[in-house]
Amino acid sequence: MHALRLGLLLATAAILPAAAQTQKAELMTPPAGARHFTISSTAGKHGDVWSWTLADGRIAYRMSMSLRGWITETDEVVRLGPDQRPIDLAVRGFTDSGDATETFTVDAGGVARWKTAVDAGEKPFGKARYTSYGGPWLAFENDVNALVAAGTAGIDLLPSGHASISIGKAMEIDGPSGKKTVKLAYITGTGFSPSPVWLDAQNRFFGVSGGMFLLPEGYEAAGPKLKEVQDKVAAEMVRGVAHRFLVPANRTPTLVDHVLLFDSVAGKYVPDQAVLIADGKVAKVGPAGSIAAPTGATVLDGKGRTLLPGLWDSHQHVGDDWNLLQNVATGMTNYRSPGSSIEDAQSIFKRRAAGDLLAPDGKVSVIIDKKDPLAAQGALTVSSAAEAVAAVDKIKAAGMWGVKFYTSMDPAWVAPAAAEAHRLGLHVHGHVPAHMRPLDAVRAGYDEVTHINFILMQAMPQDVVDKANTAARLEGPAQYGKDLNLDSPELRAFYAELAKRKTIIDPTLSVWEPMLTSDGSAVPPEYAAYVDIAPPAVARGWKIGGYPLFAGLTRADFRKSFGKMVEVVGRLHQAGVPIVAGTDGYGLELVRELELYQQAGLTNVEALQTATIVPARMVGMDDHVGAIAPGKTADIILVEGDVSKDIGNLRHVQTVFLDGYRLDGDALRKASGLTGMPK
Repeated sequence: MHALRLGLLLATAAILPAAAQTQKAELMTPPAGARHFTISSTAGKHGDVWSWTLADGRIAYRMSMSLRGWITETDEVVRLGPDQRPIDLAVRGFTDSGDATETFTVDAGGVARWKTAVDAGEKPFGKARYTSYGGPWLAFENDVNALVAAGTAGIDLLPSGHASISIGKAMEIDGPSGKKTVKLAYITGTGFSPSPVWLDAQNRFFGVSGGMFLLPEGYEAAGPKLKEVQDKVAAEMVRGVAHRFLVPANRTPTLVDHVLLFDSVAGKYVPDQAVLIADGKVAKVGPAGSIAAPTGATVLDGKGRTLLPGLWDSHQHVGDDWNLLQNVATGMTNYRSPGSSIEDAQSIFKRRAAGDLLAPDGKVSVIIDKKDPLAAQGALTVSSAAEAVAAVDKIKAAGMWGVKFYTSMDPAWVAPAAAEAHRLGLHVHGHVPAHMRPLDAVRAGYDEVTHINFILMQAMPQDVVDKANTAARLEGPAQYGKDLNLDSPELRAFYAELAKRKTIIDPTLSVWEPMLTSDGSAVPPEYAAYVDIAPPAVARGWKIGGYPLFAGLTRADFRKSFGKMVEVVGRLHQAGVPIVAGTDGYGLELVRELELYQQAGLTNVEALQTATIVPARMVGMDDHVGAIAPGKTADIILVEGDVSKDIGNLRHVQTVFLDGYRLDGDALRKASGLTGMPK
């Protein structure tokens, strides 16, 4: 769900009311001849950004994007001072995170003032550079060019932080005017990991490549090549990290004694236990004091701590090496990716097996969608049922675990493609295509439905169902969800059929909570525990104004509808429908997902099973992971505190055992861009 975020996002200050949201019709129109960049992916084009210079010397930007129906319409006007720092900036418009209104000014006395939908403040301007909270992505070029000019010293940032850039080797790509020289550079200080950006031969901003591409018009075809190059560089960076942790000294026997043990299979906590880990596996489990430590073993005192199977994120779009490292640091030893590129997945599998990538272990699905302007970025796009079946065959041949159908998929193609997937032993899941309700998708072959908003589609008006490949897939549940009778005969029959079919649900409540409940006044609960240990840029970006209001609805209405989403998870669980916990985010949101399940009515143990044994069974890995028992792979976490009393203690990772390697939590957090233990 989370879209590519560009820009150097910084720390927050005092909260003030935001100005009224500017509508699309009020935004600037690019003149003929304006510089033109496009936003695209391997699935096609998603948007445009233009830039031009106004008569008074200010620089104007205009961005328009529809990312699978999530709309961004913004513009920006910025005046640069003699030293090329912004001294006057104004952003208008909206994104799927809410109002984009933002202003920055510097007065005659040298005081800088800023105001956004989520923060406001003032500081002496000094020599620092203000970087926008949002705005059109291309405006980021001014910050990149300033970092290049600053050299190795880097730049102090407003509201806070410090950034620098390092420039690598040049290469050539093909463009509309022939060969073009570009250079890969990395910005540090604005994210958890170094952020890649591409420069031209004069070391000026050229573009960005990744899951999506922001490139000059005509260079879209170069996007995958640029991504391939930067992926290789990133792989070299993380190889060194993996080699620091995955050493023989960290794989010696470990005895954890006097610990509270979570038995995921029996669904209970067992007090005062001892667990011996040796040769990458669980060797023995017994009462405290009953297991002798082998010669040379490390003994960890488990008093006041909980030992659990490593956590699963069942909605983790793997592909970023640094994010995988952070997943391990936060206790995730396994994942299910509901959509990664075949190339990214194969690279991850190969490098992890070789010990060159510190990452959880897991299974990957690949997205199939109809060729359409609203197709999912990164999807295999198809134009017929035959092509859909061929895409399934390609996914199987590549060694992937499942197929995920998306919202623009032709409903008539789902059944034949799902049948082929099942013939080949692949799991079938996904978003529910427009014109289908979730029960239609399940009857056509879905083993699993992804995202709780698609479950609510069962009770949505037909015009919402018919536009589910647009923002209607959230706006419908946001508008009508609050008034649903979740115990109606129709919905009870729906839950019962899902349970009978053993259809799995991947709710991702932690995606919708900030979008529907946030008003810009606070960091969402998903991230509150990490604010003080995250880079200022990241922490500021976590605070959002919430999905734009519409149709006379209020934020209170949205919150009521989100409450119904939470309640539906409880109804599904009560009916016997399997639930797996997923985030569709960094992975940091996983513990909040489990807290929301408890709000829905699951017990502490039941919530924790959705992130341990249940997903292990779903992907067929429960024979060796998902539980702590003799002979199982030692994918285990030791956390501070009693998880049986507070599931939030899962955030307090002290030690991670990954394939039997004993990894220090503090060292992992530092390597992954976190500066300490979460709250």
